[in-house]
Amino acid sequence: MKIAVIGNQAFSLWNFRGPLIRALVERGHEVWALAPDYNPETWKAIEALGAKPLNYRLSRTGLNPIRDLLDSLWLFLLLRELKPDATLAYAIKPVIYGTLAAWLSRVPRRYAMIEGLGYAFTISGQKEPLKRRFLRWVAKTLYRLALPKATLVFFLNRDDLTEFVERGLVPKEKVFLLGPIGVDLEHFSPAPPVKDPVTFLLAARLLREKGIVEFVEAAKRVKEKHPNTRFILLGGLDTNPGAIRKEEVERWVKEGIVEWPGHVSDVRPWLSQASVFVLPSYYREGVPRSIQEAMAMARPVITTDAPGCRETVIPGVNGFLAPPRDVEALASAMERFVLEPELIERMGWESRRIAEERFDVHKINEVLLREMGL
Repeated sequence: MKIAVIGNQAFSLWNFRGPLIRALVERGHEVWALAPDYNPETWKAIEALGAKPLNYRLSRTGLNPIRDLLDSLWLFLLLRELKPDATLAYAIKPVIYGTLAAWLSRVPRRYAMIEGLGYAFTISGQKEPLKRRFLRWVAKTLYRLALPKATLVFFLNRDDLTEFVERGLVPKEKVFLLGPIGVDLEHFSPAPPVKDPVTFLLAARLLREKGIVEFVEAAKRVKEKHPNTRFILLGGLDTNPGAIRKEEVERWVKEGIVEWPGHVSDVRPWLSQASVFVLPSYYREGVPRSIQEAMAMARPVITTDAPGCRETVIPGVNGFLAPPRDVEALASAMERFVLEPELIERMGWESRRIAEERFDVHKINEVLLREMGL
């Protein structure tokens, strides 16, 4: 069969969907990998998987309806020319516009994956900006239009699935709870525990909703009591409306609170330096891939009791959950590892055990391909 996988970034197609693309190719399917921003490196990486890279037009975070309409038309014409037997779209714009384009171009099987609800569905507080409320209304309207056209819609956590069904965004008979997308447990193999200095690592896009500011504020408190602790912030600047400015991050570095290597293509050397992985997110996550990678490398986790994030931690077993936006609780959880460094190794191995049980990408892909009839 001819399969078109539609993403919003070439890097994510290779980094997050690589094992799935390889599995499809190994089963004899012809795979076209569609993304809007290929460069020579990502183009070669997709070709190395045995797939065919293809650029298409998409403004990943833009809010221009005319541009989105034109991009959707272009995608419709592209799919009509390709004539795939099935499409798999993930991320909000590919899911909406890709599913509609596939339906209009008469693709027989149209699959969508909801990998979290993102910026529009993240509740930012009591005085929520009008812009975010408007975006949520637009997103719900478009989901309600597109998702009934899908053959099947995969969800990574039950909170998202329940919300979409209850709001009437997708018919109940068209949903499937897949769970986390998984990681390659051989690629992300356990690393020796790090106890001196106790090092906390956050890896995420630099969005406020990812808990970046809370991480920095908690780091300040911990470093006041334990100056030898180390805090690393990994991630690149973003064009999302919730993005943190470069000047703000550089000020944190200048004040000696965090180290900021920026975006890195391989997170493993940095996870090897870390004692504990931290993601204090209140963004509407699916099941964060970054936490899955950290757990596979035997790292304890501190994250929030929020949709998607709470799926990864058994409190007191492989880490701790903190309420979203609660700096004091976050700092207290961090300090536990400073005062009780033996937790680093014990909870880290529990993380690896859970990853082996729940996050094996090959087992998860088998379920996905079975439900897609591939």
